[in-house]
Amino acid sequence: MSKKTAVVVLSDPSTGTDEALGRVFDALATAWEFNQGDSEALVLFQGTGTRWPAVLADPANPAHELYLAVKEQVATVASSGCTTVFGAGEGIESEGITQIGQNMAPGTPGVASIRQLVEDGYQVITF
Repeated sequence: MSKKTAVVVLSDPSTGTDEALGRVFDALATAWEFNQGDSEALVLFQGTGTRWPAVLADPANPAHELYLAVKEQVATVASSGCTTVFGAGEGIESEGITQIGQNMAPGTPGVASIRQLVEDGYQVITF
């Protein structure tokens, strides 16, 4: 088993469904679990998932406490291209989340590279 796990959040909070909340909640809980002990975890907000940090910052959100714990202890990043395309820049910036964009896909300012994560030894799990 890999000692490095990247948890990728793709779900869209704007749907307002329990399914979307369930995905981000389980993603955060999974990142928390993989970060315990001698393992390393990374949370990547990608696609419409880049909208989550602004939503999770609200203390009324059921996943708020888990989000804060994960953000404090787990590397948390967002795809720069997705942040731009899905209008999530303000939320990502206000939460102090680093943007990455190694995959220079045509027509983008660069999106997070899943290939790079794999090459860096991460096991990738998507939610």
